[in-house]
Amino acid sequence: MEEEIKMNSFTSLGLGSELTSALAEQGYETPTPIQIAAIPKALAGHDLLAAAQTGTGKTAAFMLPSLERLKRYATPSTSPAMHPVRMLVLTPTRELADQVEQNTQNYIKNLPLRHTVLFGGMNMDTQTQALRAGCEIVVATVGRLLDHIKQKNINLSKVEIVVLDEADRMLDMGFIDDIRKIMQMLPKQRQTLLFSATFSPPIRKLAQDFMNQPELIEVAAQNTANANVEQHVIAVDAIRKRNLLERLIIDLDMSQVIVFCKTKQSVDQVNRELNRRNIAAQALHGDKSQQTRLETLSAFKDGNLRVLVATDVAARGLDIVELPFVINYELPTQPEDYIHRIGRTGRAGADGVAISLMDESEQKMFEAIKALTNNEIVVERIEGFEPRWWTEAGVDAQIPLTPKPAPTSVATPTPTPTPTPEVKRTEGSGHQRVQRSTPEQDIRSSSGANVRRRAATDSRAEHSIERKTETIGDVCGKIPGRNRRNSRERPKCALLQPKYGA
Repeated sequence: MEEEIKMNSFTSLGLGSELTSALAEQGYETPTPIQIAAIPKALAGHDLLAAAQTGTGKTAAFMLPSLERLKRYATPSTSPAMHPVRMLVLTPTRELADQVEQNTQNYIKNLPLRHTVLFGGMNMDTQTQALRAGCEIVVATVGRLLDHIKQKNINLSKVEIVVLDEADRMLDMGFIDDIRKIMQMLPKQRQTLLFSATFSPPIRKLAQDFMNQPELIEVAAQNTANANVEQHVIAVDAIRKRNLLERLIIDLDMSQVIVFCKTKQSVDQVNRELNRRNIAAQALHGDKSQQTRLETLSAFKDGNLRVLVATDVAARGLDIVELPFVINYELPTQPEDYIHRIGRTGRAGADGVAISLMDESEQKMFEAIKALTNNEIVVERIEGFEPRWWTEAGVDAQIPLTPKPAPTSVATPTPTPTPTPEVKRTEGSGHQRVQRSTPEQDIRSSSGANVRRRAATDSRAEHSIERKTETIGDVCGKIPGRNRRNSRERPKCALLQPKYGA
C-alpha cells in the first residue's frame, strides 16, 4: 500500500497519506489541471481567485488542501468544544451543497474530522443537533446558514478557511448582500478561496473587498465548452420535439441522459410524455420537495434511472460519473447556462455528447450561444424531422434562419383526408413506436391553404439540399466509440426503415 501511495501523483502536490490513500481507494490517481494549479498554493495558505470550466475537479481543488491543513485538529474526542467550525463552504444551490458534502465524506475517511451540510427543505432541528455536537467543516447554502446564525446555532469565530463555490452563480441569484453580511462575521485572519466560472467586475470587487492578495488561477478559457463534449444542434419544428426526443433516446441507445427544459411546466410535460411512452424518466425542479429531489438524484447517480428531466437547477453541482449524453430540449435563455448544462457530460476526461433541439423561436438564443463560446456550431437536420421553417440560405450561409415566402404562382394542392398515425407496440421492446407520417400528411393535418403553399415551396427547396440533411444514423456514427463508416457503409437506424413501428 505504501508503494502505491508513493506512486500516486497527488502525493507530489503535498497531500498526506490519509488523503492520498482515500483517493486511491476511489480510483483517483492523476490530478486535473485545476487541482495541480490550486492545491500547492492553497496548502501554502494563499487566498485563491480561481476560474475553471465545469467538470474539471474544482471541489477537490479546494477541499483536499483544506483538509490537509485542518488535519492537525483531527481528534476522536466526543466533546463539542474540541470540534469548533474551522471551515465554511458556501454554495448557490442545495444540490451543489449536497454534492460537496458527499465528496468531503469520501475524502475524509481516514481523518477524524466532523462535517455537516446545511440547506433548506430539510429538518432544521436535525441540522441544529449536528452543529451543537461540533463539526470542523460546514457546507451550506447562503439562506439556510443565515437562518442558523439568526437562531445562534452556529459559531463562526474560529473559521480559518472560507470557500465561495460558484460565486458567479450566487451573485446572479441575488445573494451578494447576504454574502457580504456573512463575510463580515468571519475572522479577518483567514484563508479565502473563491471559485467562479467568470471573473466579472462584481466578482473582482468581491475579491478586492474580502481577499488578501489572492493568487489568480485560470486553467481554461472562460465560457468555453469542454473539449471532450461533442456538440450537435438539430433544427426541428417545436411540435415535433417530443417525437424526436424519443427517437434520439431509443435509437442512440442512451443508457442515461439529462434532458434540460427552460420551465417547470415543460419539465413536467416532457416527463409525463416519456413515461407514457414507457421510457423511465423522473422530473427535477424547484417545486419538488427537497426529499424528492434528493431521492431522484440518488436514483440517477446510482444508475437506476434512465432519463432525468430537469430545469437548470440540476445544471450545477450534479456530478455523474461518465454521463454519456445531455439533451437540451429547450435552449437556455442565458447562454452561460448552456456551458453548465453540457458540462454535466464529458467530465473528468471522459467523452460525452450534447444534443440541442432548436425550433424557429430559439434562433436568437443559438446565436447568443455561438457568440459567447466563439464556436461555429453547425446546425443539422434529421431525416423525417425536417423543420418547415428551414431555408437553403440558412444552411449555406449560416445566417439566422427565417421562413422563405412562397411564390404566388404555386398552385394550392387539394387536401385529402389523412388517417391518424398508427401507434403500435413492438413485442418485447417495452417502448411505443410511432409510425412516422409523411411530410405531406403533417402539412395537411396542421393548417390551411397558406401553410400548404409554403410547404410545397419548402419541399422543393429541401429536395435541392437533400445532401445536407443528417439522419439519425449519421448522428449515430458521430458518437464517440461508434464505428465511423462512410454514409454508404453506415447502416440506417431503425427509424429510417420503411416498416418501422409496424
